Amino acid sequence: MGHRERINAVLRPQGHLFYGWYIVGAGAGLQFLSGLLWMQCFGAYVVLLQTEFGWSKAWVAGAFALTRVESGILGPLQGWLVDRYGPRALLTVGIVIFGIGFLLFSQIQSLLMFYVTFALIAVGASIGGFATVMVSIVNWFDRHRSKAVAVSLMGYSLGGLSVPIIILCLEAFGWRTTAIISGLIVLCVGLPLAQIVRHRPEGHGETRDGVAASVASEGVARPAVSQVDFTARQAMRTKAFWLISVGHACSLLTVSAVMVHLIPHLTEGLSYSLGQAGLVVALMTGSQMLGQLSGGYLGDRFSKRLICVVCMIGHAAALLLVAYATSVAMVVAFAVLHGLAWGSRGPMMVALRADYFGARAFGTIIGFSSLVAMLGMSSGPILAGYLADLQGNYELGFSILAVGAFLGSFAFFAATPPPPPVSSANGLSG
Repeated sequence: MGHRERINAVLRPQGHLFYGWYIVGAGAGLQFLSGLLWMQCFGAYVVLLQTEFGWSKAWVAGAFALTRVESGILGPLQGWLVDRYGPRALLTVGIVIFGIGFLLFSQIQSLLMFYVTFALIAVGASIGGFATVMVSIVNWFDRHRSKAVAVSLMGYSLGGLSVPIIILCLEAFGWRTTAIISGLIVLCVGLPLAQIVRHRPEGHGETRDGVAASVASEGVARPAVSQVDFTARQAMRTKAFWLISVGHACSLLTVSAVMVHLIPHLTEGLSYSLGQAGLVVALMTGSQMLGQLSGGYLGDRFSKRLICVVCMIGHAAALLLVAYATSVAMVVAFAVLHGLAWGSRGPMMVALRADYFGARAFGTIIGFSSLVAMLGMSSGPILAGYLADLQGNYELGFSILAVGAFLGSFAFFAATPPPPPVSSANGLSG
């Protein structure tokens, strides 16, 4: 089969564009909004907020950590609601909260209001973003699941690649006006995108991947995936569930610390301008896009678990590079290595869980897993910020987090496929 025929077999299995790819596109758009307006540019807001209010790094990082804890605690409920009522309703609610949060954030005058409005932004972005979209994609794709997840996550990377635009807005208009504009964009763009997303293909006269379940995978070998759907309770009884969750938490130690502290580290520790720091973020997210493309391709052909092991080692090495950077080359090497590791690993987090535990209760399963993953997402920024306040630099904090990421590689290595559940009866919460 030629290259063009292979592409058509993926995108147009029935002679027309499979609707699942519309969902992937909408998911990419929502991820773009989150990456551009909030997650990837938070470090730039940190610099400006510290300048205006004089808050410490630990206090500002604490807001980020608190929202990660909040999102993690809400994860199981969010997952159950998505499985029960479908992703479109949850996305709509989340996007409204996300946009309103930005509008209120533009008016803050105190640390308490910063925490409150930042929590609204974070909860809205969580409900109206990644986890909710992934439930839909996991249900619509099987053989091309890693590719679909990777393409959706590329929207997040494109957002990071566009961070210099936000930095220009921050410098030209100020952070308050930029926050107002961001809130309006979220509402005007995000709400229409949410209406495209559907829950399961069976309810719309479709099948997974747009082809009959009996169609062979074109002779391409791929790892064995779960042939039954675990309930959340059954999944949590397996070693694999906890090992993947721990590995994910270890990866988020570095990811969250970089999101919060990279720009402050570059501007304060390495004397970069805000614009130069934005270019480093753009390079990192450009590399992340390359990682997502390669990860999506490799994940459908090779062991997702072993790909995660390699990525964790890459996270650790990259963080050490930027912690002790003495040249532009070391910063560039960090941006490329961290971006590739982040981009390649991201789709694996979704696809690996779906392969192991099935799609029927995926929202609830990933929701409970987020309770563990949030420990890394919340503790990484606080630890790095606290030690930076004490030491005057990020070297010790980044080094400790790099060790944590390296240890996470062992968790993924041990996360072998679970045996089938005793009862294969489907359920949402077990």
